[in-house]
Amino acid sequence: MRIPTVNLKHTVAAVGGFLWLTGLAGAEPAPPELMEKLRDAPAAEAPRIVHEIEAHWSRSGSAAMDLLLSRGRDALEAGDTQLAIEHLTALTDHAPQFAEGFHTRAQAFYRADLYGPALDDLERTLALNPTNYNAVFGLAVMVQEFGDLGRAAILYRKALALNPHHEDARSALDALRRDGIGREL
Repeated sequence: MRIPTVNLKHTVAAVGGFLWLTGLAGAEPAPPELMEKLRDAPAAEAPRIVHEIEAHWSRSGSAAMDLLLSRGRDALEAGDTQLAIEHLTALTDHAPQFAEGFHTRAQAFYRADLYGPALDDLERTLALNPTNYNAVFGLAVMVQEFGDLGRAAILYRKALALNPHHEDARSALDALRRDGIGREL
């Protein structure tokens, strides 16, 4: 029996390529100057800055991981939460430092009424990217659904501190205030 020889150069290249595709994937939070620009922006400029920030968050640094994120989002948009969870779980398994993978999977878990996993993924998202105002908002929505209205108000205010133009957070906080919750003295 002849044992095949292994071309070490090709093996190292293949392993290195895999590590490049998976191990390095993990976008940084948006640059602080961009977040500051959003906080100070007039309402007319805010959508453009929001788009720039969220595009930054959506780039993992790996084309393969970006494709998994895109497929997960497409499945979620199509209403196939199970397929979305599968794509996004593959993403988070291979890119554990990529916050947006966890944030998007949290949305899929939430839509599938899997609140425990959704909360875990929101926590992970915020540990990796504490400026993700959408994750803070998602956490606030869940906390509100669980009945902790005071904490929800705090979280809505935090989302608004990060992005004063977050209309969903503003509307939710205004609704709580009309009910006498979350008012600042």
